This record gives sequence, C-alpha cells and structure tokens, in this order.
Amino acid sequence: MVIKLKIPTIPITEIEQSAFCQTDEELASKTLAEEFSAGVRWQKLPVEYMRMSPEELRQRITSARAKLGDTAVILGHHYQRDEIIEFADVRGDSFKLSQYAATQGQSQHIIFCGVHFMAETANILSEPHQKVILPNITAGCSMADMAQIDDVMDCWDDLERVLGDKGGVVPITYMNSTAAIKALCGRNNGIVCTSSNAPATFDWAFERGQRVLFLPDQHLGRNTAVKMGIGVDEMVVWNPFKELGGHTEEELINAKMILWQGHCSVHTRFTVDQIEKARETYPDIHVVVHPECTMEVVNAADSHGSTEYILKTISEAPAGSKFAVGTEVSLVNRIAAENPDKTVFCLDPVVCPCSTMYRIHPAYLSWVLDGLNEGVVVNEITVPDDIAEQAKIALDRMLAIV
Repeated sequence: MVIKLKIPTIPITEIEQSAFCQTDEELASKTLAEEFSAGVRWQKLPVEYMRMSPEELRQRITSARAKLGDTAVILGHHYQRDEIIEFADVRGDSFKLSQYAATQGQSQHIIFCGVHFMAETANILSEPHQKVILPNITAGCSMADMAQIDDVMDCWDDLERVLGDKGGVVPITYMNSTAAIKALCGRNNGIVCTSSNAPATFDWAFERGQRVLFLPDQHLGRNTAVKMGIGVDEMVVWNPFKELGGHTEEELINAKMILWQGHCSVHTRFTVDQIEKARETYPDIHVVVHPECTMEVVNAADSHGSTEYILKTISEAPAGSKFAVGTEVSLVNRIAAENPDKTVFCLDPVVCPCSTMYRIHPAYLSWVLDGLNEGVVVNEITVPDDIAEQAKIALDRMLAIV
C-alpha cells in the first residue's frame, strides 16, 4: 500500500509579502525598472514601459484612456496605489467592483486593477461579449493560494464520509478564493460571502445544516462565528496537510465550525501590542480593524468591519476624531488624506502594502490600454464554462441575501 504524503507549502505570495515594507510612509511609485529590484515576481514588459517615469506614465495613461471612451471600464480595488486609483472609474472592495462590472454592458473591456480571484469573479458575473483583463498576471492572493482545489476536494470527501448522516456540513467560501472553490460550494449547496455579509450567510447555512466548512480565512470565520454566539470550543481548524485535518472523527462531529487553515498576510500583521501603544499615545483613540485580523486583535479593538464599514465609520465621524486602523496601508493613507480634519493612521508602524495589489504598477495599466487601442487584448482572465456556471450558483445565493 502506497501512502501519499502531503508536504506543507507556503504560497509564494505569502513569502513575498514583506517585499515592499518600509519604515517611512513614502509609497510613491518609481519607474518599474526600479521596482523590479523588490523581491517579488513581476510580469515582464517591453523595455519602454520599464523606463518610463511616473509622470510619463500618467500622461500616457490619460491619453490612452480618453481614446477608449466607454468601450473600457477601469476598476480599482481600495488597496491599489494612488497612481492607479486616480484612473479608476469606480473603486471599492472585490464584491462591489464585480457587481459594478456586471452592470457595464456597454463596455467591451473590464480592466480589473486588483488580484486574480477578483478578475475571475468579474468574468463570471459579466456578459459573454466582455473581456476581463488583469494588468499584471502575477497579481495573485496568498489567502486564495492557501486553499488549493485538490486539497479542498479531499477535505470535502472526508467531511461527507464522516458527517453525511449526522446533520451534514454546508460550505461557505469567502470572496477571496478561486473560482474552483466557489464552484465546489455551488454544486454542494453552499454559498459565497463577503466580510460585510458573512453573518447573514452563516444564518443561511445553519438553516440548512448543523455545521459550516468556512474557506479559506480562518480568522474571518472565527470572528464571525464568535460574534454570532458560537463558542471557540465548537470550532476546529482544518490543516490540509494532516489526516482528517488533524482531528478525530468525534471532534469533527462535535464541531459547529470547521475553519480552513488560511489567513491574510496583511491583516495578521496587526497585534494587540500595537493597539496598546496607539492608546498610550492617544487615550481617546478609536481602534477599528478588519475582521481578517486575529480574534485577539478584533477583541481588543473598539470596532471591526469590512473595508466599506471602515470607510463609513471614519468618514461619518465628527471633526477631531482619532482613528488607528488595522487594514491595508494604501487604503489607510487614502482615508487619512480624504479626512484632513481627523487623525487617521495605520496600527502597524512598518509600512507594508499588500504585495500582490502593489504589483499593479502604472506601467502595466499603460501597457494594457495601449494594447486595447491597437486592438490587442493582453492578460484576459477567463473561467471554464462548467466552473463558471457552478460558481455563479454560489454567488447568486450570496446576492439573494445581501
């Protein structure tokens, strides 16, 4: 008998996360040739784009964008650089941008300035005649990479065998997952969630089964479950590199939440110690963090919520308010700039933008736009029809309860 051993691996995007970290707060773009010195994977571009200065790229993007008119729409995720956001027709989180893309039927091209799973979702929700483009094909997501479809299918087979006649299990996947994972949920009576509607999807799931398998971010799953009154002792973390995720059949039967062993490289940088130091400096500070942070950080904060929640909380606060924020630094800096009457800063003193989002350099956007003006589509993201159909089932279920 041959026993196949799974060897734990760390996604490359996770290893690369610290590549852009710095101790000052200057995140202005440099030429792409200079940025190539960062220890991450880059998609190669023609030399002319590599050497263009930020101002040259700005002028070139402006001109190319004007020529395309409404045949193209540019979507900018909140975590993008300011030099990308200035050209976005709309900015938002991954779900908001995918929803918006689905309403832009007149646009032939959707340029998604985000990461790969977001472009996949836009492709699933867009019209057949539309082409979705990811400016830099190496812009992935370490969290999504932590849930490989083969590992998740093995997990699902094990859970069906152990729990099938004991109330079953309902799969929920976070938007930050591959189309294949969304498809698995679609064909197994599961659903997709966002960080803002996770509680509603949990209610939906528990109406249909006694347990939830939550993918791929254990922290969002745990924080949401705790908020809904589920005890930590009713949760287990599934390690894909161990038999039965590292648990006995009895432990799985007794669990209400089965959390995949995944996390966000950005949000797990925040610590309780950072919160305490912020409060020492500003006794009247309001600490707001994203629910992808660890449970200890969420519990120590004054409030927590999605990206849109954080934006709304700060923008609607009275002048003079002070906020320490636990989310991606490019967004925090932008919120601070847009709220000059308030004190807003990132909890982490080391400036660490999301290394995959940061790979959407203006040179890539310029290259993509120039290509479209020449009738050339590069980096088109497509999802196989069978996967797209099943993933859309899970996405539509989410849309129905938002």
